[in-house]
Amino acid sequence: MTQPDALALLHPPFALTVRAGDLTLRVLRDADLDEYTALLRQPIFEDPQSDQVFPWYAVDPETRVREAVRFQWRLRAQLRAEDWSLPLGVWAGDEMIGCQDLAATDFAVRRTVSSGSWLTLDQHGRGYGKLMRQAMLVLAFDHLGAVRAESSAVLGNDRSFGVSRACGYVDNGTQVTAEGGRALTQQRFIVTPATVVRPAVEVEVEGVGPELRALLGA
Repeated sequence: MTQPDALALLHPPFALTVRAGDLTLRVLRDADLDEYTALLRQPIFEDPQSDQVFPWYAVDPETRVREAVRFQWRLRAQLRAEDWSLPLGVWAGDEMIGCQDLAATDFAVRRTVSSGSWLTLDQHGRGYGKLMRQAMLVLAFDHLGAVRAESSAVLGNDRSFGVSRACGYVDNGTQVTAEGGRALTQQRFIVTPATVVRPAVEVEVEGVGPELRALLGA
C-alpha cells in the first residue's frame, strides 16, 4: 500500500486512489492541472450545439479552462462533511482521459451520493465510461458506506443512459433543470448495492482512512 505524502496528510482526499483494470482514479492535484486543462481544450461532445453539452463547457476554451481551475480550488476549500465533492481524474495507463466526480450532501444521514463524468471524444466507445463509473460505485458502496447512488442525464443522451443502465441503474422519474438559460428535461437514475453491476476486473481502493471518513461523514 502506498504511504500518504505530507500533502495528503493535510488534505486526506489526496491519499485516495482507485484502480480498476488499466484505469486509475484519484483526486486532482495542482501538479495535474496542466494535463487537466489540456483535456478541457479537446472535444468532449459529438455535437457541440446539443442539449447534452455541459454549461461549463459551452464557453470559449480559455474561459472554460480558467473557470475549471478556479472550480477545482473551490472544491477543496469548501469541502465539509455536510457538503462535499471529490473530483477524480481518470487515467488510462499514464494518459489522463477524463474525470469522474463523486459528491454528497449530508452523507452521514442520507448515505446517498451523486456523480458526474466526462471523457474526451477520442476515448468514447472503449468501455472506459462504464468501468470508471463502476469503480466509483465500488468506492461509494464498499468503502464509504453509501446505500444509494443517483445520477441524471438530459433526454436524448443515449450514450449516458446506456452506461447508467449497464452499471445497474434503473429509471427514477424525470426532472426539469435550468442550464445555460434553457429548461432541460433530465432522466433520473438510481442504483443500490443490491442492484449494482460490478466490473469484471478487481477494484483496488487506497487511502480511505479515519481522517477521510471523518471529513466526508462516512
